[in-house]
Amino acid sequence: MSLRTDLAHPLRRAAVESLPGYLSELAGLVALDSGSDDPEGVNAVASRVTHLLRQQGFAVERVPLDGRGDAVIGRLAGRTPRPRGGRRILLAGHLDTVFDRGTAAARPFSADGKRAYGPGVSDDKGGLLAGLTATKLLLGTGFRDFAELVFLATPDEEAGSPMSRPVTEALAGTADLALALECARENGDLVLARKGVADFHIRITGRAAHAGIEPERGANAALAAANLVLELQALNGRRPGVTVNVGTIRAGTRTNIVSAEACLELEVRSPTRDGMEWAAKSIHEHAGHLAVEGTAAVVTQLDDCPVMEDGPGARVLLARARAIGDRLGFAVDAAATGGVGDANFIAGQGVPVLDGLGPIGGADHTPGEWLDVTSVPDRVALLATLIATCGTLDARKDL
Repeated sequence: MSLRTDLAHPLRRAAVESLPGYLSELAGLVALDSGSDDPEGVNAVASRVTHLLRQQGFAVERVPLDGRGDAVIGRLAGRTPRPRGGRRILLAGHLDTVFDRGTAAARPFSADGKRAYGPGVSDDKGGLLAGLTATKLLLGTGFRDFAELVFLATPDEEAGSPMSRPVTEALAGTADLALALECARENGDLVLARKGVADFHIRITGRAAHAGIEPERGANAALAAANLVLELQALNGRRPGVTVNVGTIRAGTRTNIVSAEACLELEVRSPTRDGMEWAAKSIHEHAGHLAVEGTAAVVTQLDDCPVMEDGPGARVLLARARAIGDRLGFAVDAAATGGVGDANFIAGQGVPVLDGLGPIGGADHTPGEWLDVTSVPDRVALLATLIATCGTLDARKDL
């Protein structure tokens, strides 16, 4: 098992030298509007990423995804095949932003020496470019002690990855470990864990009746829904980190009719798979025992995003990152977050994954989005060295 932390300082020196080029390339990426619903803009970024990968020797495939633009998949074989201990490392970032076409012209890239600003500068163009820079600098040292590097850039992460999820899961299923390129938290933390999310729809049926003449003949679905909302919201605080939020309620048609139908839409988030299962079971149990006689409910789970749990494999990756940070002279820590990303889908395949490996950034999804320019050399060196230390690491076994 090759630790290769000796590469940290040479890689940091190279990252410092490459910073002007990084910022120039970042300005070009930020100038390209690439909202999730703008496939033309997303593909413009995809073309640039494709070019940069091919310059490094990656074989690149573009996978068109309906209405979303292309996913970019780059592959580069190393010189240590898997039977001899080499690892297939998946690097994952995304091409899209949350901003509409025209935002880049209205709020163009700017930098003051300490921070850079612009739509997507942090989320995720700064992180995506950090990954491309890290692989370029690492390969420039002649390092090839891995089985394969797989670089994935998805076009619809900000929309929940509805089209790219199968692509991500398929690549993750063949990887030994993954490093995700979202930017670090504002305080510099990496991301060790992300909550899973599940959305539910509950349809409650009752019985209509004239509200003035014979209300007793009705079964009020709106009243049943109101009681059920209270019961579901009361699930909060029952399990550590598990949250339940009833986001929308619709019921009835007129004020003079006892409501015959109601619909609830709710979201569950949990830091563990057990918590997700407990919440789903609880929702079904409460929906099966409504407070209003004559009403009934049907629960449908609409979607789910797997939990990225704080597990042993991720801890191995974090330990390596901390050792590299120590060598470079800065502390590396990690946090858990309620937000989700493509790393959740990777973790859902049972693959150890560490996220937040881009530069430090903040105010994502807002006009004030920023990237800490001074953090770029350290974070690029951290990522490049982490790839090197994991080239022959099995994060499932090397505990």
